[in-house]
Amino acid sequence: MKKADAKKAVGIILLFALMYLAGAGIAKTIQLVQDSVVQTSSSGENWGLSFQKEGAAPVANATADELKKYDAYYINETEEKVIYLTFDAGFENGNTAPILDALKKHNAKATFFLVGNYIRTSPDLVKRMIAEGHTVGNHTENHPNMSKIATMEAFRQEIEGLEAIYKEVTGEDIVKLYRPPQGIYSIENLEMAKELGYKTIFWSLAYVDWYENKQPTKEEAFKKLLGRIHPGAIVLLHSTSKTNGEILDELLTKWEEMGYTFRPLTELTEMEPQT
Repeated sequence: MKKADAKKAVGIILLFALMYLAGAGIAKTIQLVQDSVVQTSSSGENWGLSFQKEGAAPVANATADELKKYDAYYINETEEKVIYLTFDAGFENGNTAPILDALKKHNAKATFFLVGNYIRTSPDLVKRMIAEGHTVGNHTENHPNMSKIATMEAFRQEIEGLEAIYKEVTGEDIVKLYRPPQGIYSIENLEMAKELGYKTIFWSLAYVDWYENKQPTKEEAFKKLLGRIHPGAIVLLHSTSKTNGEILDELLTKWEEMGYTFRPLTELTEMEPQT
């Protein structure tokens, strides 16, 4: 092929590529433009765990000691068989009531990390959580990728926006426990949360339970949740999960038969003074 012909061919390929991107990637391009308006952090991470031995604590992105510098937690490093139950809730689809019923039956106090939409649309359930001794934590007002927020002003808006909605519905101040949406965080976020008086809460056990139309079977859920439970676990479950609503009573029973007891998360976060 002659040099001129080769250049022409490359040009045609590039033209088609640009046309494809223009046609198929408009939404993505718009999102990228929107994202560029926000000052982003260079150190965003997804919270991750590696389970290496059944019944033992996983290896996480950061150690418990490293996280404590930022008043952050993912586990209680203990040999005592205690579990801290937490639920993330972005919306209500009929599964919170059976979850609350199971928790009440086992006298297990949980922490529900809620977003603004949930509190606005399900105030009666939020009030029931409080009346039955559970804790409500801050999961931000709009559930964004918080690692893209690098200014205190923007971070404060998400956190305090949820605080205001919670107080309007309950008349109370929210307990200052914060869970990053999707577990995406940055060191800057941890520092901001601490500055606002919050403890950041990750987890040491979770499973894929959040796809509403692709729920795990009971057997799949038990395999993960029984095989990977460990002393001092902070367990993350989603209250939108139909499977969780159906199995929670039996799951709590099985954990109790394994020798575990349930403790409120506030007990863990109040064990050590803030530094």
